[in-house]
Amino acid sequence: MGQPTLILASKSPRRRSILSLTQIPFETVSVDTSEILDSTLSIEENVTHLAYEKALAALAHGQGRNTITLAADTVVAKGNQIFEKPSGFDEAFQMVKSLQNRSHRVYTGFVLLSGKKSHTECVCTTVELEPMSDQEIERYILSEEPYDKAGGYGIQDPLLACYVKRIEGCYHNVVGLPLSRVWKALKAF
Repeated sequence: MGQPTLILASKSPRRRSILSLTQIPFETVSVDTSEILDSTLSIEENVTHLAYEKALAALAHGQGRNTITLAADTVVAKGNQIFEKPSGFDEAFQMVKSLQNRSHRVYTGFVLLSGKKSHTECVCTTVELEPMSDQEIERYILSEEPYDKAGGYGIQDPLLACYVKRIEGCYHNVVGLPLSRVWKALKAF
């Protein structure tokens, strides 16, 4: 039957870039799903559920072929407060301001689907940011426009990287795809 085709169900350029580090050829499919969090589920359950919905939506792209579909979803949490993608400048500003000088967690749930085989996992990384002045936050948001990033920031963004005090766990998870865990799961397929 040959080597299966890997399909990444994501429109995120960061996920594409991270997955390309594996040097495995893959196709990208942009899917639109609701991405609404369920308050009755834990953070881990929410991100894996949303990733599963994305993977299911992308299955049609590989119809009739030998494929492995990969989908992921990422959120940032400070205590019990969950930060998804900000809707605009003010929300991004408040998110970045509230995440400073204490640790927060970044959760990415990912799903691999292939025929009757599946793998679901959630990876958590702890991040702590140094304090930023209001002017520094404004400069960051205006230069990077982090509206498509959970928590209103990208750890890989040059201006924000200057304020990363500590990271515990997978760096790539904070960017949007826990590469080492995905790699391990892909090898099992």
